[in-house]
Amino acid sequence: MTLTRRGFTAGIAAGLASPYIIGSARAQSGGTIKFGMCAPVTGPAAEAGKYATAGAKIAVEAINKAGGVLGKQIELIIEDDQTTNPGIVLAFSKLAAQPDIVAFIGSIRSTQVHAMAPDVLKLGKPVMFGGTDPNLTKLGNPWLFRFRPNDSYSGRVIAEYGVKTLGKKKWAIIHSTDAFGTAGGKALTEALGPLGATVAIDQGYANQSQDFTPVVLAVKQSGAEVIGSYFTFENDIGIFARQLRQLGVNIPWVGSQSIVTATAMKLAGPALYNTYGVADYAEDSSEAAKAYGKAYRDAYKIPPDVQGSWPFDAINVLALAIKNAGSTDPQKIREAIIAVKKYPGAEGEYNFDKNGDGLHGYNIVKNDKGNIVFDKHIEFND
Repeated sequence: MTLTRRGFTAGIAAGLASPYIIGSARAQSGGTIKFGMCAPVTGPAAEAGKYATAGAKIAVEAINKAGGVLGKQIELIIEDDQTTNPGIVLAFSKLAAQPDIVAFIGSIRSTQVHAMAPDVLKLGKPVMFGGTDPNLTKLGNPWLFRFRPNDSYSGRVIAEYGVKTLGKKKWAIIHSTDAFGTAGGKALTEALGPLGATVAIDQGYANQSQDFTPVVLAVKQSGAEVIGSYFTFENDIGIFARQLRQLGVNIPWVGSQSIVTATAMKLAGPALYNTYGVADYAEDSSEAAKAYGKAYRDAYKIPPDVQGSWPFDAINVLALAIKNAGSTDPQKIREAIIAVKKYPGAEGEYNFDKNGDGLHGYNIVKNDKGNIVFDKHIEFND
């Protein structure tokens, strides 16, 4: 994945006529099936939001070109979540107020999914999301469906790779103090114990920190042999990575998904070279992943990013569920999603369990001088 990307915004704009509502004009006479999407159009994650909405729009356009669903075209309506918890609650409320929207795409950020979850339960319509906090599908909310592996898997994969492949047993765990980072750090700690590894330092930090020097110095003084991390925002990764190298810390680093996003790699540059990440999307991991990568490149003339693959899969699975249900009734869509098995998505093979988790493993990838290189896939059956 080459990250010298000039004119990203222009490339996205050129690929699509409308940034907020995507549907086919030729299908208006037959009506549309409407999906709502909450995405960070503004705020710290605005660039990541462009990748996410791009992935969703590719899926919508392909489905519509193939004839739509139940004889109707899909219309995607996007509201800005402003990269904040209050923002996503407001964005979801605007979408939920439109009774003809049958299902929704939520956030990749666990803290935002937690914020909107009560309103999701109250509304009673399916919401697809990408947040990886394991607790999100244990809330007793039957309307939440996860389109990325949860962090009970990422923690095990990071631990297994760091200990068994890299041969490192003394760990520094760095994580945000929000729901995502706290759950991820805990999962990693729990996974290291059975492997005979120890935690030299467990260090939390506040999102949108401007200086990670104290954190870096703590890692350096701990004597850790390897870093495992859960960063929520890419700009924090950029600052941490640069300060890490500036202060002479060059131990191996295995991070959660955010470490291999296009935005993080652009912000950190060479400071992230030779690091590893657990990624639900890796372009060379499967034929479906390669097909999505080609579609993305054809549409936007740039390599795909991990932010866009799960919304792409979510739109496709939603369309499949509605087709299989033969209805847009919320309960029937829900039952049809739970029934999805062995669906070959861009992110992997979807097999939904009763809690709404669709994926159960991760890919390990390496940042090879700015290129993301697929190493291996680790799948869990429990």
